[in-house]
Amino acid sequence: MKKFTLLMLILISFSAILAEQLNAQPKPKHKVATKGTHKGGKKSSKKSSMKVNLKTFNYEGKYCSGSGDINFLRLIDESFAFFYPNPVVPNLSMIYNSEWDTFTEGAGWGAWWIQNSYGFSYAAAPFLQEPWSGVLQRSWDMFWDNQGDGLHKGGWGDGKPDQLSELIAPDGSLGDAASPKQIIFKQGDGDVKMHDWFYEATAAGIVMQSEILLVGHNKKACGKYLPKMERACAFIEKARDPKNNLFLVGPACNLLAPSYGGVKQSDGTFGKGYLAGLSITYLAALDRMVELYKFTGDAEKLAICEKRETITRASLTQLLAPAGYFVKSVEPGGTKHGVLGQQQYSYLEGVANADAVALRVVDEKTSETIYNQIKAFPAIRPFDFLLTNAPGLDDTYVSWGDPAGKGIQGFYTFGDWVNGGVWGTVEGRAILMYYRLGKFEDIRRSATRAMRWAKDFRMDAPWAQRGENTHNPWSDTGKFKVGGVAVMVDNFAIPAATIRGLFDCDYRSDRLILRPRIPGTIKSYTQKEAIRFGEKQLYVSCQNGGRKVKSVLVNGKSIAVDSPDEVTLPYQELPANSKIEITTEGGWPEEASTAIYPVKPALVPRKVTIKQTVTELPDSIKKAVILLSAMNRSLATVPDSENERAYLDVAIKACEQCQVRGSLETGPGYYRPLTPERKAGINQFYERTALSMYHGFVTKMEGYSRSNDKQKQRIGELFIAIQK
Repeated sequence: MKKFTLLMLILISFSAILAEQLNAQPKPKHKVATKGTHKGGKKSSKKSSMKVNLKTFNYEGKYCSGSGDINFLRLIDESFAFFYPNPVVPNLSMIYNSEWDTFTEGAGWGAWWIQNSYGFSYAAAPFLQEPWSGVLQRSWDMFWDNQGDGLHKGGWGDGKPDQLSELIAPDGSLGDAASPKQIIFKQGDGDVKMHDWFYEATAAGIVMQSEILLVGHNKKACGKYLPKMERACAFIEKARDPKNNLFLVGPACNLLAPSYGGVKQSDGTFGKGYLAGLSITYLAALDRMVELYKFTGDAEKLAICEKRETITRASLTQLLAPAGYFVKSVEPGGTKHGVLGQQQYSYLEGVANADAVALRVVDEKTSETIYNQIKAFPAIRPFDFLLTNAPGLDDTYVSWGDPAGKGIQGFYTFGDWVNGGVWGTVEGRAILMYYRLGKFEDIRRSATRAMRWAKDFRMDAPWAQRGENTHNPWSDTGKFKVGGVAVMVDNFAIPAATIRGLFDCDYRSDRLILRPRIPGTIKSYTQKEAIRFGEKQLYVSCQNGGRKVKSVLVNGKSIAVDSPDEVTLPYQELPANSKIEITTEGGWPEEASTAIYPVKPALVPRKVTIKQTVTELPDSIKKAVILLSAMNRSLATVPDSENERAYLDVAIKACEQCQVRGSLETGPGYYRPLTPERKAGINQFYERTALSMYHGFVTKMEGYSRSNDKQKQRIGELFIAIQK
């Protein structure tokens, strides 16, 4: 009997392994080579190839389903999981600040940074429902509520005056980091006295707020935010040089500051130059502001904005290298910084070039030229991720003339920070660039590497050593070392972009444009999660035959295809719940797959499993579940309580996932081994997150009970009664 039992266990285990491998390793019909990866990110030389008929594979995920490339479908499915409590990858509740009812950077960084959150915010906006859509807006409100007016101080810190707290910014300026009543108006690292105002971060703030407003399609919200955005535009316009319509700005005002050093003067000081990133990001803002003015019907302001848009776009050619990609900056005398092959300032700028393509400020020809230069220069993607620049910068104000640099606390060293480092916020925009051009294997390699880090619960920002990240100077030491766990907003940009790029959502004043970019190895794709457009919810699917749109059905009815390049969905013609079925044709180029997907742990587990023991929840979380569940049942009969119930749903699931995670078979880990100590640290992190969501609801209800709003007061008093 013992021998029989042992034999059965062996057979079950073998079946489980076989099932996992079948799920994990389907390949395209053509031969493909796969590269293994050692701990620490070093690529192995082992290769394998396999012929598999994709038509035999189907994937039924939690958030999407489809046929063809199971691993890419799993990548998409598990990318959606970052938006919801789950036991497999980090999720948004882990960067939620219950005291502020906003997001924060995460990993102990107690504020909201534009340069860190920009990639996530932009990519995720079409998919965030309540409570997260409201939380995202309140996070950006910390900047708009503290916007510069030429009068008030930033007030940053613990109440003791310092160089950051005493800054008074010009009217319209945003800044580096913000909290509910504080802001840093300049890049806060380095020689702040030398820094210019944070121009490109302000431009990025306009882009992001414009996206939120266009997705929301709400004129009342436009009335609240457009005046603030107009002040921000006026602030940027003051830096425009009328001689060439470029923007003349000084050190550390670029989005990933302080890597821009301005221009070194003969007396050793640093002056101003023309920053390419500012023109690119501001043009993206103007493109979206034009749509907002069309939406609100303000013809006078529309004309002003369109003029600014036109002259800014025309000026971009002055910022191109001879080979057709964007430089980092141009000196007033004409010297270009960021041109490969020249004697000085010979490097390729990653951030501005990725943004130019991802944000659609350049045409298809320029986009292809930019991508081809990135592809032809392997040094800028040594570990699948796009570096900020490669090789090292020789024009920062601490390393002028020396590309190796020494820098602020050593962090200017090439590969560790803003000089050649890897940032998830940038990588998200790089993924959108790849989607636009149909470069699906670049997406696979990038997002798969990020998924390995995420399943290790090491979403560091930045990843150091050019993305290899063998040792992280922030997360591995000091006050930001939290039980071996690092979950930061930057890296949520990667899964969010992996989703947004599939249909390249382009919001306009009166319509949504979709450009299907389903990877060629996926034959059919159905998205179970809605794309949001005002009050409309769009559920999209695609029979994927290539880049060109063949036909479109909306709730079963055929609509005209005006262009084979895109699907146009007028807002007024969309049903409240729209099922969008797209069929495409024309084919996709075949690409060799070179990334093995990290299947453990899996959101959708394999069919053959061995039963796990159930983890006992701490009493504090049991109590939270009981109270939150009781409140959720009570609100079922309360009209107009959808937002509160949405929060409760997330909070309850955050509590439940503590139990699931505790009993989950995680595998050994990928880059940072999941030792018993690290597993315990991750489990504790889940518990802290659950309690934070619970305390956030308690705080919210306490505020409701004191509110003058009768509806809120009623809901708050209901929770007080339940607690008793």
